[in-house]
Amino acid sequence: MSRLTRQAASGAASGASAAVDPSLLSTAELRQALPLVTTRGLRVAYESGPNVLDGVDLDLFPGEMVALLGSSGSGKSTLMRSLTGFAPVTGGQVRVAGHDVTNLRRGELRTLRSEVGQVFQQFNLIGRMSVLTNVLTGALHGAGPINLAYGFTSAHRGRALELLDRVGIAHKAKDQARSLSGGQQQRVAIARALMQQPKLILADEPVASLDPKLADSVLELLREIAVQDGIPVLVSLHVLPLALAHTDRIVGLRHGEMIVSGRTSDLDAAQLAPLYADDADDTDDADADAAAHTAPVSAQASAPGSAPAGLARQEVA
Repeated sequence: MSRLTRQAASGAASGASAAVDPSLLSTAELRQALPLVTTRGLRVAYESGPNVLDGVDLDLFPGEMVALLGSSGSGKSTLMRSLTGFAPVTGGQVRVAGHDVTNLRRGELRTLRSEVGQVFQQFNLIGRMSVLTNVLTGALHGAGPINLAYGFTSAHRGRALELLDRVGIAHKAKDQARSLSGGQQQRVAIARALMQQPKLILADEPVASLDPKLADSVLELLREIAVQDGIPVLVSLHVLPLALAHTDRIVGLRHGEMIVSGRTSDLDAAQLAPLYADDADDTDDADADAAAHTAPVSAQASAPGSAPAGLARQEVA
């Protein structure tokens, strides 16, 4: 991202008017300066219950990694679900990669979800299958029925191997996914997300089950992807030092409302403390309630330990 583009995006993200005349930007730079994700006045409620999200405004720009903070039940997971149509939007606007999420039909929702890479806390890999096959599942949406029945193309395999090399574990391509360490499995999950050629990456607590050193390395990788590929990455975290060390901006939710939004360089732990002010007294988990109404799903349509349709009888060496 050029200096002019970063200046324009930074001004828009912080709520200020852009400091750069759009006429000075090329078409490519202008795309970088415009948000890929926009929500305005977003509200989500389940079965006429209270709002899980209430009036959330959010912009995500190409090339940036944004931390999503908040205590359990603050609405973090629900916000991520709302960006792919998995949470019932009851008010406001949601636009992702040019899609008006609130007005998409079923086929259009499938297209949107194929454009959003997702990285999960529990990795969601198919443990008995090879690392390479797990990465290839990221191409299922565009593989077509012939490839699902008879295997992926050499081009698919070549790209999957390139991605494994990029995340540093190409030497594990033929190993079973369940034989890898936690940090290695998360790198496989990131490669799988990249296999989709995503326009956006949502990482929901991707380092919660990793030790500090591995957590740093995974977040460094996601930040590198955001910058080098121009893909916005929204990552939910619980550990403030990780958010402060690895992200460009921080947004924070409390009881479904966004109470923090700013550049990471302008924030510190004291300013973020109100996000967790009532953790000790919180017994009501709004996100858990939301999860009870939403079946666990992923962009790869696979659950841990189970093979996606079309892969149950095949393995890729």
